[in-house]
Amino acid sequence: MSAYGFAHLRSRRHHPDILAYLERIQETLAPFGGRFVVHGPPAEVVEGAWEGSMVLIEFPDLDAARAWYHSPAYQDILRLRADHVDGDLVLVEGVAPGYDPRERAAKLRAEHSVPGPSRRR
Repeated sequence: MSAYGFAHLRSRRHHPDILAYLERIQETLAPFGGRFVVHGPPAEVVEGAWEGSMVLIEFPDLDAARAWYHSPAYQDILRLRADHVDGDLVLVEGVAPGYDPRERAAKLRAEHSVPGPSRRR
């Protein structure tokens, strides 16, 4: 099941290290099947507030995402970004094909004894 590295980058400082990071990151992703899905365009905020930009990198699975993040190659360039960009990075597993949120709702209802919605006829 696919997994993702999601970064919310709140502030950036233009610095030569950032350019070096961008020039080197792809070589750290390739051995783990990582690929950019989203890379920093401004987001259209339709609910709430969002400052900054985002990055979304897809991996074949969560093990590959973890292995990439902890790899010597990525750890070698991490400070190039982290020293100049304020943000958060999370690794998260995606959902399986055919995922239906109604199944999740049913499971949560059963776990917490929450009655289902009443239905009018």
